[in-house]
Amino acid sequence: MMILNDFRRSMPQTMAMSQSVPAVSTRRGIFKRAGSAVLTLAVLGTLGGCGIFGSKPAHEPTPLTEIKQALTVKQIWTASVGKAGAYSFAPVAVGNAVFAAGANGGIVRVDADTGASTWSAKADTNITAGPGSDGETTVVATHKGDVIAFDHDGKASWKANAGSEVLTAPLVGRGIVVVRAINNRVTAFDSGTGSVRWSYSQPSSTLTLRTGTGMTFVGDRAVVTGFPGGKMVALDANTGNPLWITPLSYPKGVTEVERVNDVTGSPVVFGRQVCGATFQGRVGCADVQTGNGLWARDFSSPNGVTQDERVVAAVNTDGAVYAFSAADGSTLWQNDKLKYRDLSAPLALGRVVVVGDKQGYLHFLSRDNGELLARVKLSGAISAQPILAGQTLVVQTRDGNIYGFRPE
Repeated sequence: MMILNDFRRSMPQTMAMSQSVPAVSTRRGIFKRAGSAVLTLAVLGTLGGCGIFGSKPAHEPTPLTEIKQALTVKQIWTASVGKAGAYSFAPVAVGNAVFAAGANGGIVRVDADTGASTWSAKADTNITAGPGSDGETTVVATHKGDVIAFDHDGKASWKANAGSEVLTAPLVGRGIVVVRAINNRVTAFDSGTGSVRWSYSQPSSTLTLRTGTGMTFVGDRAVVTGFPGGKMVALDANTGNPLWITPLSYPKGVTEVERVNDVTGSPVVFGRQVCGATFQGRVGCADVQTGNGLWARDFSSPNGVTQDERVVAAVNTDGAVYAFSAADGSTLWQNDKLKYRDLSAPLALGRVVVVGDKQGYLHFLSRDNGELLARVKLSGAISAQPILAGQTLVVQTRDGNIYGFRPE
C-alpha cells in the first residue's frame, strides 16, 4: 500500500520551520515544459555565476586564496574516455571496478587501484547519460531514449527505448535496469533481455528543470528517486508500485519560474534514512522504510546531497558549502570561500568533504568544521560528483580525463 507522507506532519516539533538556511539570491535554470519536446525557455540571473546567452556572469568566481595543505592527496593513476559535450557524465563504481563514459559513446572499465583498462566499448551513437552498471551489465542511454546494454566483457547485448531523452545514469542491479527519462517516466527493463518489467510516472509540472535526477536502491526492496514538485518516491523494485511518497518541499511563489521546485541530484541512503535536496526548496531526510520526515531545512541546491553517519552536506545555488547534522538537521558549518565557482555535488569521504569546480580544482574540506584542507588542480572542469571506488577517490572531468587519488 502506498503511504503518502508530509514533512510538516512528521517533522519533530523541536525543528521549527522558521529555522532556515539562506536560499539562492540569483538563479539559473534551463527549463522544459510538460507535454512538449525539451525546450529552453528561460535563463534567469545566474546559478553558480554562469552568464546568460554568453553575457558576463552576474558574479565572478570567488578567487582562490592560498591555503596550508593539511592533507596529502596522491594521484595514483589517470585514464581517459570521451568528452562530456553538453552533458554531464559521472563514473560509477562496482567494487574495485570503475565504469565511465563520454558523449561520443565511448565506455571504459578500469581497475580502481591501477587505472588499467579491463575493457572498452563503443555505442553505435552519441549518448547523453550513463553509465550504470552492476559489474555484469553496463548501460548507457541517448537523447532519443535508446537504452544500450553491454555484458561483462563489454559486448553489446540488447537495446530498448525509454520513450524520451535520458539525462540520468541508469540504475542497474537486482536483475533490472531502471531508466529515468526526462518526461519523468521511470522504466525497469530486465537486465538480461531488455524486456520491460514495469514503468511508473507522475503528472508533470508545468515547468521543470532540464536536469538528470538520480535514483538509488534501498536493499532489494525499493528504488528511491525524486520528482518535480519536491517529491521523493520509493518504488517497489519488483512491481514499480509506489511504497511511499514524501513531499520534501513545496512550490512557492507566483510565477511559474518561482514555483520550480524539483528534487536535484540523487537521494542518498545511509542507515535508516534517505536524504535529498530541492531547487528553491529544502534539504531534508526521511525514514527510508516509511517515508516519514525526520527533519528539513529551507535550502536551494542545484545538485543534491551527500551523507555519512554524522553529516549531510550540500552546495547551495550560490556555491556555498553547508554541513548539517545527520541526526537533526542543525547547521554544523558553512564555507562560502568557493561561491560562484560552479561546484559539483559534494562527496563525504572519511574526515573530509570533497567537491570539484568549473576551473578544474578539487577541494577537500574538513568534515568537522568546513576548513579547506587541500586543493588539487585537474586538467578540465569538474561537474560530476566524485565517487569512491574501493580505497580510491575517482574524479571525471568534462574533457574526458579520469583520475584516481588517495587522500592520506
